[in-house]
Amino acid sequence: MTATRLVVIPCAARKLDHPAPAGELYVGSYHRACRAAADRLIVDGGTLLILSDLHGFVRTTQVLQPYDTRPGDPDGVTVDRLREQAGELGVDQAEDVIVLAGRFYVGHCREVWPHALTPLIGVGMGIGRQLQRLAAIRDGRDPRHYV
Repeated sequence: MTATRLVVIPCAARKLDHPAPAGELYVGSYHRACRAAADRLIVDGGTLLILSDLHGFVRTTQVLQPYDTRPGDPDGVTVDRLREQAGELGVDQAEDVIVLAGRFYVGHCREVWPHALTPLIGVGMGIGRQLQRLAAIRDGRDPRHYV
């Protein structure tokens, strides 16, 4: 994969209470806002991956059991595993990478793609401003506007 856009969004603490595709499992409002913006960014083609604290990079169609792993937990996915998964998924050489997530997830993704665009990271970027940016991206604003 070289020219196709890759968008990575975070998982969420709030999940359904039964197994479901990753694209349906996470029900938190922040995740949903990230998903809506990501869907806009790949409307003309691209790949969307969810960064799960337990499973690493997952496609929206991958069925997962609910889990309680949080960012930084000892049983969480490692950066080495994320690099392996990126290769397995064929996205390790992606050039157009956008990470719509907070600092922890961005840090992990930057270990795989140092050049990733991260429009939600900035000085004083609380959750309110992040949600505003996500809404603007969802509504068509270019995420490069924020770098």
